[in-house]
Amino acid sequence: MKEWQSYINGFKAYLQLEKSLSPNSVEAYIHDVDKLTQFLSAVNLSISPEKISLGNLQDFLKWIHELGIAARTQARIISGLKAFYKYMLLENLVQQDPTEMLEAPKVGRKLPAFLSIEEIDLLIGAIGLSKPGGERNKAMLETLYGCGLRVSELINLRISDLFFDEGFIRVTGKGNKERLVPIGNTAQKFIMIYLQTVRNLMLLKRGNEDVLFLNRRGAKLSRVMVFTIIKDLVAKTGLKKNISPHTFRHSFATHLVEGGADLRAVQEMLGHESITTTEIYTHLDRSYLRSTIIQFHPRS
Repeated sequence: MKEWQSYINGFKAYLQLEKSLSPNSVEAYIHDVDKLTQFLSAVNLSISPEKISLGNLQDFLKWIHELGIAARTQARIISGLKAFYKYMLLENLVQQDPTEMLEAPKVGRKLPAFLSIEEIDLLIGAIGLSKPGGERNKAMLETLYGCGLRVSELINLRISDLFFDEGFIRVTGKGNKERLVPIGNTAQKFIMIYLQTVRNLMLLKRGNEDVLFLNRRGAKLSRVMVFTIIKDLVAKTGLKKNISPHTFRHSFATHLVEGGADLRAVQEMLGHESITTTEIYTHLDRSYLRSTIIQFHPRS
């Protein structure tokens, strides 16, 4: 719908320039608004963004529900529309936010899949160090698990981000926000082995001089490459689990919380904006919770 396009373009620029969101996040928000314009076209309703009412949006929700879109996806679309109208209010393009009273479907919190310490050891232990990329892959997965990084943070890690004397690495997360994350001796050791025995012998592609993890052509690794490396290791070990780079991050957080780490500290290390995002890692087994209560509660 033509009357929507200039508003959507403005919203896109706002997300890119003012919110500093990643291209993937921007695309997701735009997709959510596009879904609303698809609905308006489908029901032959020619209406501009500033004229949309709560009733129109409730009809839209009914429409996406009837399309069979999952409740979690519906909730995400509503979140995208709320962000769009927040932008419209900021720019004085609307006087009232029609999404203010819009309720998302109730969504149960999905527990993230994670690996046991033994499964982590099994996967990393399956890396063939004599094969091309072996030393790099071991250093990468030890860093992924040891620091709880997102895959985008891992591939963008630079040599100048390593502060081993202080025991930290500098990580650039969502919205270009920087944080310092502690790095343990194991990850440090394998990064140093990779740097000294592999990376310093490589022919570097221009512009990649400071990038830590490189492909065989001397350029930065892609996200897909990291997924592929992990997929191959899963096949090699025979683990019957759906494992991605993010599984290592979930495992990092889970093992910290199970070990008694402070939730605020875990939030800081993961780079979560809200503590509620971190709280999902409190999915501890009943026996652990019981033993903790018996150990620490004064009435036990």
